[in-house]
Amino acid sequence: MSLLVVGLSHRSAPVSVLERAALSADAQSKLLQDTVAAEPAAEAAVLATCNRIELYADVDKFHAGVAELSTLLAQHSGVGLEELTPHLYVHYEDRAVHHLFSVACGLDSMVVGEGQILGQIKDSLAVSQEQHTAGRLLNDLFQQSLRVGKRAHSETGIDRAGQSLVTFGLEQLADGTPVESWASGKRALVIGAGSMSSLAAATLARAGVSEVVVANRTLERARRLAQILTEDDGTDVSARAVPMETVPDELTRADVVVSCTGATGLVLTAQAVAEALEGRVDGSPAPLAPVVPAPLAGAGSVRAAEAPADAAEAGDELPPKSLGAEDGCPLDLSAVQGTAGFSVLGEAAVAGMGAAELEQHAAWVDKGDKERSGRPAGGADPEAEAELITALAAATAATAGRIPERRRPEPVLPAPRPAPVLSILDLAMPRDVDAAVHRLPGARLVDIESLAEASADAPMAADVDQVRRIVSDEVTAFDAAQRAAHITPTVVALRTMAADVVANEISRLEGRLPELDDKHRAEITQTVRRVVDKLLHAPTVRVKQLAAEPGGAGYADALRTLFDLDPETVASVSRAADTENTENAKNRGRA
Repeated sequence: MSLLVVGLSHRSAPVSVLERAALSADAQSKLLQDTVAAEPAAEAAVLATCNRIELYADVDKFHAGVAELSTLLAQHSGVGLEELTPHLYVHYEDRAVHHLFSVACGLDSMVVGEGQILGQIKDSLAVSQEQHTAGRLLNDLFQQSLRVGKRAHSETGIDRAGQSLVTFGLEQLADGTPVESWASGKRALVIGAGSMSSLAAATLARAGVSEVVVANRTLERARRLAQILTEDDGTDVSARAVPMETVPDELTRADVVVSCTGATGLVLTAQAVAEALEGRVDGSPAPLAPVVPAPLAGAGSVRAAEAPADAAEAGDELPPKSLGAEDGCPLDLSAVQGTAGFSVLGEAAVAGMGAAELEQHAAWVDKGDKERSGRPAGGADPEAEAELITALAAATAATAGRIPERRRPEPVLPAPRPAPVLSILDLAMPRDVDAAVHRLPGARLVDIESLAEASADAPMAADVDQVRRIVSDEVTAFDAAQRAAHITPTVVALRTMAADVVANEISRLEGRLPELDDKHRAEITQTVRRVVDKLLHAPTVRVKQLAAEPGGAGYADALRTLFDLDPETVASVSRAADTENTENAKNRGRA
């Protein structure tokens, strides 16, 4: 049998796919049972967090195992196999062990080095043990991963590189301001009372919020969390519990909201948040209407119909109505003037007039018209030309306010967004808060998707390299232990067979020499046993050493063949060892 993991995470799939593929507790239990019922798998465990879903199994066939596990993930997640497959990753044997150890150390987390994953791995193992789907391999693997994760945090400074997802989310809400300064005196609403929500409530309390309100579908759990916060000697925060029905009212008083529930639908809709912003009771209602920026100076946004009045007020002289009406003029300026309203700064327009029209009129003014004036080109009357230029300038001034000095568009400043009065952190998967809240002025939403984008640029600590070396060493040690453990049932079966041979021979000796007294019989028995033990000691010790090395799995088969061991005897020893290991793991978990 060999270890296989098939899964998807924030590194392989977009948040929208992770959100749809999220598994409820019931779905996880059903997935475990269906996996061990499948032909290729003998053991199974599911590691499901807010940013990963992974199915671990002990399989006897690689390709069949990958196909079966992928199909089961698609069936239980509700995402079609064709859609899910491009986002799946597969790890086998050593790579699967390396992957889980890296996950346990926080190297594969959205926030590198975070320690919450250890609790999630422990919960995953506990569920597999309760469902009786974890045997010797997965018990050993998950127990060892917990030890590796603890070692990484105790022997390195990975904690300096990482933090909890809650802390990272609050830092994103604070937007560069220290969380303690940003949170001081704020009122917080925490929706949910699970492990993540409890961590969020405790973090906010330590950060200095004045009040924490806990809302949960089970009010008793919310009350227990509020009591813990109130009794914490490290904070003086006021905490109270409320039912979920009062969340809309609490939103009107909250400054910070953290939501992490197991709900399959939205907990906060965009409409609910918008209504809460409108109905705030702290005297500082959120500016819900977007601020429209004032037009840039000189922008040609005044329509032609309004221009004459403005020009008259400014004392500017309107262009003579006769301008452009002369015989031979290629365009009617008064008509052109009525089309103003497009931007003065556009590439195809100057002074409120189409570029082609302006060029046509300029050519007529500069070169003259032989039929109109009877003079050759270039012989224009300077006084008449000056009069026409003055009239043209007056026309453009009345139309657009000024003649621009350049034709390139000036950058348009974006509409300023009002400072948020309600900060929301959504840590649920699938999401609790409608993504449309991102567009609401007065609200700032940070969710798993935005955290994934922010964490992509997060700096890595130098200690990460040291953690990677620890993971590599632990993978080597685990593989050696597993190879050695693989031969242990064979060695036990061999010693059992030898003990049976000794017992049979002593019994035969007693039948042939009935006059032996107890003293001599015991001495003979002890001597025969010592002989057998000495003969078996060196081979069994050596075979364990060889089996621990790469490629040593064949030594168990050789031992069974050489001593003609019964395969069923070996299998029964292995099953007994698995049962004992499982019970020991459960006891360690309870402790």
